Amino acid sequence: MLNLRTLRTADAAFESDFQRVLHWSAETDAAIESRVAEIIADVRQRGDAAVLAFTARFDGLQTASMAELELTRDELRAAFEGLPEAQSRALTQAAERVRRYHERQKQACGESWSYRDEDGTLLGQKVTPLDRVGIYVPGGKAAYPSSVLMNAIPAQVAGVPEIIMVVPTPRGEKNPLVLAAAYVAGVHRAFTVGGAQAVAALAYGTDTVPRVDKITGPGNAYVASAKKHVFGQVGIDMIAGPSEILVLADGSTPPDWVAMDLFSQAEHDEMAQSILLCPDADYIAQVRASIERLLPGMPRRDVIRASLEGRGALIHTRSMEEACEISNRIAPEHLEVSSQEPHRWEPLLRHAGAIFLGAFTSESLGDYCAGPNHVLPTSGTARFSSPLGVYDFQKRSSLIEVSEAGAQVLGPIAATLAYGEGLQAHAQAAEFRLKR
Repeated sequence: MLNLRTLRTADAAFESDFQRVLHWSAETDAAIESRVAEIIADVRQRGDAAVLAFTARFDGLQTASMAELELTRDELRAAFEGLPEAQSRALTQAAERVRRYHERQKQACGESWSYRDEDGTLLGQKVTPLDRVGIYVPGGKAAYPSSVLMNAIPAQVAGVPEIIMVVPTPRGEKNPLVLAAAYVAGVHRAFTVGGAQAVAALAYGTDTVPRVDKITGPGNAYVASAKKHVFGQVGIDMIAGPSEILVLADGSTPPDWVAMDLFSQAEHDEMAQSILLCPDADYIAQVRASIERLLPGMPRRDVIRASLEGRGALIHTRSMEEACEISNRIAPEHLEVSSQEPHRWEPLLRHAGAIFLGAFTSESLGDYCAGPNHVLPTSGTARFSSPLGVYDFQKRSSLIEVSEAGAQVLGPIAATLAYGEGLQAHAQAAEFRLKR
C-alpha cells in the first residue's frame, strides 16, 4: 500500500500540512560546498591537469591528454548516422520543432530597435548574442539528449558563434543519442568531462577548454554548487531544484492518464514532487487506485514510490478556482490543466514554468518535442523566473545619440540633478554642451 498523503483544503490542519508538503531546502550540503570550492580552485590553478585528474577519479576515465576527451565533429556525425532510423527521425523532428519555436521567440523579443525624438535624438536598444556559451549535459545514471536540444538550439538561434558542450561519460560510456543530438543542435565543440571540474573549466578556461560567457544546463548537487561558485565570473541560467509537476484536474481525464503524468516526474529522483489538485473527491480516489495498480509495473517503481511518499500529495479543493489559487502559491515547474475547459482556468494561473492545457497535453510532450524549452524554474522560482530561451543567450546594449538640439533640452535637466547629488563634473559635462 502506497503511503501517499491526501489533504483537504476544508480541514483545519490543511495549511500546516500543505507547508510540510512544499518544504524543500535548497541549501547545499556543507561538505559538497567545501569539496566543490577545492575542485574549482584546483582547476583554476592547474587547468587541464586538474580536469584530467578529477575525470580519472570521478568518472574512471584514465587519459593522457585533454585531446582524448574532446569529441570531434566527425564522431558526433557518426553517432547520428549510426542511430536506428526511428531515433534519428524523432531527434530531427524534435530539433526542428524546438528551433521553430525559438525562432519565433527571437522575432518577438530579441531584435534591436530605435527611434528618434522630435529634436533628432536617437534612443534604442542593440541586441547582440553572447560570444561563447557552455552547456552542461547530465550523464551517469541517465543520459538526456533532450537537454542538448533545449540548451544548444536557443543559443544557436540567438546567434551565439561558439557553443561548447560538456558531458560526463563514466567509464568511457558515450551515449550515441547525446552525441547525435549535439550534431543535430549545432554544438561546435564537446568534451567528455563533467562535475564541478567541467563547470570550473568552462568558467575560467584551460589550455584546451575555452572560457565561456555563460553556463546553462542541469546537473547534480556538485554541478549546482559549482555554478553558484562561478556566478559573477560567468553568467548562469538558474540553480535548479528537484523536478516538479502539478496536475490541476476537473475529473474529466481518464485517471490512468493523470496517474502516469504524476509518475513522469516522480521517476526522475526521490526528491521530485508530484501533486494533484482537484475538487472531486471521487476522482481523487480513482487516481489513487490507478497509482496503486500501475506502480508495480514501472521499471523505476522504487524511485517513484519514494518520491510520492516523501513529497507527493493528492489535494481535495473546494473548487477549481481555489485549486488555481493554490497552484499560484506553489508556482510549479510543470503545470497541467487537465480539464474540459482549460482556457477557462488559464487566465487565473499566474505562476508556472510551463502550462500544459487540456487532457491530451502530457508534460512529457513538452519535455521532448512540443517546441517550448523544458529548462524551467523550480522550487517556486516561477514566481519571478522564466523558462530558458533565446533571451538567455543575448544581451542588450542601450543606444543613445543626442542631437545638438537635444543637448539643449536634456543638459539643464541633467545638470540640475547632478548638482543635487554633489557631482559637479557630471553637471559641467552636460553644461559644456549648452549654447552660450
